[in-house]
Amino acid sequence: MNIIKLSPRQEQIIKLVKEFEPITSEQLAAKLNVTRAALRPDLAILTMTAILEAKPKVGYVYSQRPSYSLIHDYIRNIKVKDIMSKPIMVDENTTVYDAIVHLFLNDVGTLFIENNGVLTGAVSRKDFLKMAMGGTDMHKVPVGIIMTRMPNIIFVEKEDAAYLAAQRIMEHEVDSLPVVEKVYDGNKESLKIIGKVSKTNITRLFVKMGENS
Repeated sequence: MNIIKLSPRQEQIIKLVKEFEPITSEQLAAKLNVTRAALRPDLAILTMTAILEAKPKVGYVYSQRPSYSLIHDYIRNIKVKDIMSKPIMVDENTTVYDAIVHLFLNDVGTLFIENNGVLTGAVSRKDFLKMAMGGTDMHKVPVGIIMTRMPNIIFVEKEDAAYLAAQRIMEHEVDSLPVVEKVYDGNKESLKIIGKVSKTNITRLFVKMGENS
């Protein structure tokens, strides 16, 4: 996933359009000493990214949309499937002690509880901390006892916007969200867990955007 970097010729085209708008493709080709056919890919990129606007029978003009509007559109088009990572899952019969070991070995803040791949719950560091403070024997109690159960789990689907996932993480003050796929057995709907989106995934996205800008 890369933010488009403009070529030197595309930068020249933008400069000419700003100076002579409205300007036709023929006029641009003449000023750059290239054919109209050679310019078509550049003009297509510049119009698709809304940097330039093509007005029929008039020519090209520079878009008055501010740069933050283009960034807004770019962010809104990033999907959950583009940034999600592998979830760490355990069975609800796993002891709390073993679940904590999984949590730290995988350096995550939330474990997702599943039954044959179907999401049944989630347990976070906060849940483990509350239990530890209560003095319960972690070697005997199954994680299913302390987990948050469905349908009280906030989730996203792979085609949702990454922006929506970030909103839900903030709104519900959670470390991560499961990414699910709806499956049906007759009339019964269940949620198969296929990934996760965490605060780390969101942070990694912004770092990558900065590197590619």
